[in-house]
Parts: sequence; C-alpha cells; structure tokens
Amino acid sequence: MENSVEEGKIAAITSYVLVVGVFIAMSMNSESKNSFASFHIRQALGISLTFISLGLIISNFDSLMISAPMWISVSVLWSYGIFSAINGTTKPMPLLGNYFQKWFKSIS
Repeated sequence: MENSVEEGKIAAITSYVLVVGVFIAMSMNSESKNSFASFHIRQALGISLTFISLGLIISNFDSLMISAPMWISVSVLWSYGIFSAINGTTKPMPLLGNYFQKWFKSIS
C-alpha cells in the first residue's frame, strides 16, 4: 500500500488544482489505475462539482452573507483534501466524502 501511495501521490495532489486538475489527474491515472490516486480524484471531482453547483445557485443572490460561507466551506474542503493527499491518507471529506466515493465509484 505504501508503494501505491507514493506512486499515486502526484496524480492525487494534481486532482485538487482547480477544476481542470481533476481531468489532468484522470488522464495521469488512466493507465496505472492507482487506488490512492483514484480515491483523491473522486474526492476532488465531488468538491469541484459541489463548488460549481453552489456557485450557480448562490450567484443569483447578491449578498456577501450568503456567498462568504460557501467560499469558506469549499476552501476548507479543498484544503482538507489536498493535505490528505500530501500526507498519503485516504480519509473521506467531512459530510460528503463517502457520497463522492459512492457516486463516482466508476472512476478508477
């Protein structure tokens, strides 16, 4: 497992770099199918889709009281994910992480 973590760490970290990082990481992981990288790709894809979805909804309101908590929440989840990838752990995100793993299980 330790070897698998080291092999997949670059793709895992890349997946958290903006929304485009998910697609870059997916192409990096397409041949080797590293389970550590796949875990983090699913987490990062979930965060990215959550960010886009919330952004589309919240953009209809012109209020800092509504948009600030969204930005803070997404930033905390992104930080949690990238530090988890850097540390070589596969702990799902709080609240939605287990759902991301289930919903995107076809991504490996």
